[in-house]
Amino acid sequence: MRGPIIMKFGGTSVADAERLRGVAALAKERAESGVLLVLSAFSGVTDLLFAAGRAAVAGKEAEASELLERMIERHRVTASELLGSPQDSLPPQVEAALKTAAADLGSVLKGSSLLRALPDRSMDILAGRGELLSTTILAAYMGIPWIDARTAMRTDSRFGCAKPLTDEIKSLAAEKVRPLVAPGRIAVTQGYIGADASGAPTTLGRGGSDYSASLFGAALGASEIQIWTDVEGVLTCDPRVVPQAKPIELLGYDEAAELAAFGAKVLHPATILPAVELGIPVTVRNSMVPRGKFTTISRGSASGRPVTALASRAPVTVLTISTPRMLGGAGFLADIFAAFGRRGVSVDLVATSEVSVSVTVDGKLEIGELVKELREHGEVVVDKDRAVVALVGSSLLKTPGVPGKALAALEAINVEMISLGANEINLSLVVAKDKAAEAQRLLHAAFFE
Repeated sequence: MRGPIIMKFGGTSVADAERLRGVAALAKERAESGVLLVLSAFSGVTDLLFAAGRAAVAGKEAEASELLERMIERHRVTASELLGSPQDSLPPQVEAALKTAAADLGSVLKGSSLLRALPDRSMDILAGRGELLSTTILAAYMGIPWIDARTAMRTDSRFGCAKPLTDEIKSLAAEKVRPLVAPGRIAVTQGYIGADASGAPTTLGRGGSDYSASLFGAALGASEIQIWTDVEGVLTCDPRVVPQAKPIELLGYDEAAELAAFGAKVLHPATILPAVELGIPVTVRNSMVPRGKFTTISRGSASGRPVTALASRAPVTVLTISTPRMLGGAGFLADIFAAFGRRGVSVDLVATSEVSVSVTVDGKLEIGELVKELREHGEVVVDKDRAVVALVGSSLLKTPGVPGKALAALEAINVEMISLGANEINLSLVVAKDKAAEAQRLLHAAFFE
């Protein structure tokens, strides 16, 4: 029997009462297959809670309390509008959730203000409350079961970025979730949050809601995982840079991983790996244009295009180490990279010649001590304020002329470093940071328009 559909909605898709009505309508259209809704907090709520935590640690208890009151009031107003109830007579489950949130989080913030500290364990209690409130309100509106994700999303105790325990999640989901999402049924739960074996709340870190959807999908043998956001799938380029960017119909998992690694604002592939490994298709859809185009990401398939999409990451710093000792000098590169390892600096791109090696590192890192150590091995040139522009495509290396076409498109821009061949699907070019947007527009015009 085919499993349920997992429908994950991010913050912008549940930003207000109108968007929540849209979520309900989309879920009801798919109810025949069984649906598990996985919701994020309302847009901006988690940031507000983090801000309240920072204010408390700084001793600004009044500011922290004001931010908490603002968060509670937003949920009360949204619930009133969605449910058609006066704010002072909301359904009991909604009223109870709001009062509990105010009391619990108020205690966390007061304690943090007194101690001038907010341990990760307490931060997870604070940060995950938005998801509990958004789902409570939607469950009341739709009249569907509300599932506390903390009873099924079992994790270890690394608060702030907990590791899911997949075997336990599968067992708990079979018991607590599966009966509520049988064909014809809809239930709602939270993304981002879980709990350890003792029941202490945890969070899954960056991309946590997408990760939750994937983990629940894998545990339930879902027929599809739908990630609903505010764009029509994964695009050929950042639309803020290239307004003509187009949706990609099919994207291989490896392509998605490369795009994410080089700064594309796409679904982070690590978060959907549990589902992709089981062959469960993951689609990225636009909740504001539900019948528009969308992207399907799957393992073992690919777009089949020489260049599927562009991505850019900045700032990066280029370090070039030069010395005649490199010529035929065994172990020289090992010594250089050992210096990066000792300083905890990750290297992204590498290009070598007979007497020099160039690497790129995160431009926001402090590398003064690293450069000092590298100068023991040779002359070091540091070029800051650079950007990496990456072309990603499953047939990139198999298609003659792609590098030449890319460089021809950028004939007016100085390309300072090229990386090709580390894998079959990525051509990376380093340019000045202030030329990155222009480079993407020129490349997009050459390969997509």
